[in-house]
Amino acid sequence: MDFIESDEHVAIREAVAAITTKFGPDYYTRHALAHEPTTDLWKALGNSGFIGINLPEEYGGGGAGMTELALVCEETAAHGCPLLLLLVSSAISGELIAKYGSDDQRQRWLPGMASGETKVVFAITEPDAGSNTHELSTHAVRDGDDYVLNGTKYYISGVDEAEALVVVARTGHDEVTGRAQLSLFLIPTDAPGLVKNVLPVGVALPERQFTLHFDDVRVPADSLLGVEHEGFSQVFDGLNPERITGAAICVGVGRFTLGRAAEYARTRTVWGQPIGMHQGLSHPLAKAQIEVQLAALATAKAAWLYEHGKPAAEASNVAKYAAAEAAVAAADAAIQTHGGNGLSNDYGLLPQWGLARLLRIAPVSREMILNYVAQHSLQLPRSY
Repeated sequence: MDFIESDEHVAIREAVAAITTKFGPDYYTRHALAHEPTTDLWKALGNSGFIGINLPEEYGGGGAGMTELALVCEETAAHGCPLLLLLVSSAISGELIAKYGSDDQRQRWLPGMASGETKVVFAITEPDAGSNTHELSTHAVRDGDDYVLNGTKYYISGVDEAEALVVVARTGHDEVTGRAQLSLFLIPTDAPGLVKNVLPVGVALPERQFTLHFDDVRVPADSLLGVEHEGFSQVFDGLNPERITGAAICVGVGRFTLGRAAEYARTRTVWGQPIGMHQGLSHPLAKAQIEVQLAALATAKAAWLYEHGKPAAEASNVAKYAAAEAAVAAADAAIQTHGGNGLSNDYGLLPQWGLARLLRIAPVSREMILNYVAQHSLQLPRSY
């Protein structure tokens, strides 16, 4: 394995950094505190081809892979502007539509997603099931030339910014296993019967969270994404990219917060000395730096495996776990280094910590990753 980045990847990092720096962390903090989308930054990245860098060229995308999308996720975050919807729209929904969409679906949705003009978000979690696909209750019933959906989805990101949703719903029951059969649907966010309620979340984020109620939402049969009843296997082709890009965002948050902390520790003086001279401050920052670098390596490995068609589930989960833990530790150490200033909006650290803390829970919690590693990597008995 070559650990020297290619000229192409260096150029991607530099270009994304240049665009993001024009907006900067103060821009992100303002929008996070106001719960307002970072639309201008999204459009600027889209105009330069970075929002759809992983989507097929024939639909206006960059034709690159998960590694390149992870670079975009990391660099925007590393320059103070993490974009949560990159992992939702570009990674999950984009990958699913590109792989399983019909020609009409790809032509309708991918060009806008590639240009940054259109967002398609992802709806799987439910109040009584979380993301446990075996317990989902939202269901879709075939009715002539249509499907009719009923149920509730919970903690769905960015619905107010999106033109459509990829919805995971039950469409049948496997008589052999007793488990639900799932299918994926592409549903416009303005579909009649779809009720969207904002969830009041205390964390300062530009992206809002929603509860969705599907009340006899009728959509044409060609809204089915992929093959009916095959949604369980299909959805995992979106979840590995979700974990990889979530990890990349966390690596970027770690880099940004540690950069801020190190600068403060070098320049803040007490009793005539920079506070960074004291091991009580320098060691936690050094430890966090090591953890962020290790997480970056794990993320690069997972992205490489995924885009080369290799089994990537374990590596994606490991990367997500390592990066979320590292980002939370880095942001916390940065806040502690700043003392009371770490809680000031002027320094912009709390929104970064909030996003890192969110990504320790979602889109898959650290406990579910530990369950996965215990069961699949160590062959231990299933615990749930």
